Amino acid sequence: MELRRSRGARVLALVCVLGGLLLLVYPSDGAVLRTVIAVGAIALGAVALVSGLRPFRFGIHEDGLTVRRPGLRRDIRWAEVGALILDEPPRRDGHPEPPRLLLVPAQGVPPKPVTARHPLDGRPAIELLVLDQVREQPDQVSAALTRYAGGRFVDLLALRRVAFDAPDLPVGLRGYQMDRVDQLIRRGQDALISGDASTRQAARGEIERASAAGLPIAQRGYHPIQADTVLDALVAALADQQTTDRETAT
Repeated sequence: MELRRSRGARVLALVCVLGGLLLLVYPSDGAVLRTVIAVGAIALGAVALVSGLRPFRFGIHEDGLTVRRPGLRRDIRWAEVGALILDEPPRRDGHPEPPRLLLVPAQGVPPKPVTARHPLDGRPAIELLVLDQVREQPDQVSAALTRYAGGRFVDLLALRRVAFDAPDLPVGLRGYQMDRVDQLIRRGQDALISGDASTRQAARGEIERASAAGLPIAQRGYHPIQADTVLDALVAALADQQTTDRETAT
């Protein structure tokens, strides 16, 4: 499977260049400021266009991966791969970040360059791809990697949804700080999929302590009632897993 580069960045770059040229062609009052903005837009668009025209290839096939992008040009055989992880970075101010594909090299293979860490165990990793760079959807990329990489591939996006499918929380004035709530939800989700009872217990305790102490309030944040409901459900899910562990042990 060959992934196709997204056209979005190039279209935006072209808009910046054309917009800057129009500002230069049609002068008006405040010419100095207008010229500065126009030159800045043209420069920004030109840099993005040059980057968008650089060679790009990302192939997923029976023998391994073919990567041709700025900063990384390699053919990676499956024997060199310890793990492939499809992950989503934590949200920023309530906005989701694009998913990324990380590679943890097999034992004995040096991780060069180290640009990331395994989201669950912290092993050195290489960021192979940010999925907003390609036209294919995360589910399509996941299906191809499941087919060819087999047990080396882990779709953390899907595992988190199965473990605890957190809804999109409403945002309003004087709500809980979004980054803190998202951090706690991610902590609980990762604990649920860890398979480790002590990790789940620690996550449950952290969420309960944070809720009891009072989550920080921001001028714009998550609605407290809905956020509390989600966190309570997450604590309950973590408690249910611990109960199951005890029943299994007996």
